Amino acid sequence: MEFHLVDDGEGPPQPDGTRLEDLAPQPLLTRDYETRPELVYERLRKHHGPVAPVDLLGVPAWLVLGYRESFEVLQNDAAWPKGLENWRARSEGLVPADWPLGPSLEVNHVLIQGGPGYRTLRGAWDMALRPFQDPRNPQAKRLRAAVTGYADELITLLGQGGRTGLADLSAQFSRPLPLMAASHLLGFPTSRGDDALMDMWRVLDAGPDAEPALERLLVTLCDLAATKIEKPGDDFPSHLAAAHPELSVDALARELFMLLGMVSDHVGILISNTVVEVISGESEGGVRTALSAGMVRETMNRVVMRKPPLVNFVPRFATEDTRLGNYTVRAGDPVWVSAAAAHADPVFAARMAPDSSISSRAHLSWGAGPRQCPARELASAIAAVGVSRLFERFGHIELALPVDQLPWRSSPFMRGLRSLPVRYELTGPELPVTPPPAVDAARAADTSDAADTADVSRESDAPGVAAVTGPSAWRRSSLWRYLTGLIRSGN
Repeated sequence: MEFHLVDDGEGPPQPDGTRLEDLAPQPLLTRDYETRPELVYERLRKHHGPVAPVDLLGVPAWLVLGYRESFEVLQNDAAWPKGLENWRARSEGLVPADWPLGPSLEVNHVLIQGGPGYRTLRGAWDMALRPFQDPRNPQAKRLRAAVTGYADELITLLGQGGRTGLADLSAQFSRPLPLMAASHLLGFPTSRGDDALMDMWRVLDAGPDAEPALERLLVTLCDLAATKIEKPGDDFPSHLAAAHPELSVDALARELFMLLGMVSDHVGILISNTVVEVISGESEGGVRTALSAGMVRETMNRVVMRKPPLVNFVPRFATEDTRLGNYTVRAGDPVWVSAAAAHADPVFAARMAPDSSISSRAHLSWGAGPRQCPARELASAIAAVGVSRLFERFGHIELALPVDQLPWRSSPFMRGLRSLPVRYELTGPELPVTPPPAVDAARAADTSDAADTADVSRESDAPGVAAVTGPSAWRRSSLWRYLTGLIRSGN
């Protein structure tokens, strides 16, 4: 489908020559943004046009709302680079040291980094991900088998509360599944991977225990990075270290943190959003038809246009004074592209055929241009397996709350459900879930590494790849205790 944008000539007066700092921008992250962000985008668009000045927790920034303008910024990495070294206000000491978004933007990994080192790092990422993203490769086949097995384990565990009942599909399926997939990709050699998954969950929830969880997680990832550099296997850290031998242990750990966070949060939200659209009857003519025809990937493609998990990209910065929308963006100004707002741009939305069974792929959910998400195929594949197994295993599933009462969580970057309560009925044969063997704590501590090695060598096709099924799955003790607790309290 070809896509053409036409400038309708409408919009507010053009206040050229006004500096961002002088515009007194209104806060973006308000209660309205938490509950109905589309209304916030609409108000900003009506008042400012396709580019609006906003306040991000005390720091002024430009928010790009228009599809055409968003595409322009994302495509032109030379004129709109990433990298905090390009931020004029930060260089001048005008960004508060305790700015809440500072820590997440100062971790210099592939999605944040600018400058001359980015191209080498991105090339290494592409090379390291290729075995897992190309479905013809054995690593990709093992990953798909692992995710299928994890999905079935989670669904069967959920069903231990009854073949019919109530469940929080977010906490009990869509959030743990991508974490387990990420653990497989990272190739954790011992049961520490289970604790890392729980710590990543705490970090994403941003609760009172998020800071100590982040500290523990970074230590774990540094240990993992050191292990993979010394004894590589057939996993993502080993492939990335081989593709970029200059990476230090700390630098490799930062990249692993990015992969773990991106896969877990983005994929989990994508699964939940797809489930909601299918079972709520929204887009009845498109989504349900696509799913019944087996077109899961196309279904998700339609969903990310309506409810993209990543609503705002990390900032870029103008290299020189540049006209964008109705304003002149000054050199060094931070520019945040909003995929969610761009998809709601009337210029874009009016050209989408809402009842078509085949949707356009002109959406910006994975970015655009040379910095498009390197793991987009990987994330889509994991989400597709999860959605497929859900609807194959559940004979009936419906929302336990009206769709307009579902609890959403919004951040400056992501938007997803806090919970997804459903009523379900399982169908087909019940798959077995073997409880963990009873061993005393001292013996388990002494033999955990040996047990891990034995299970991997017996059940995996390659060193450094976690086993797909079997008793080794139950070594995820903290995760499994948590999920079992949800079953007992939820049904």
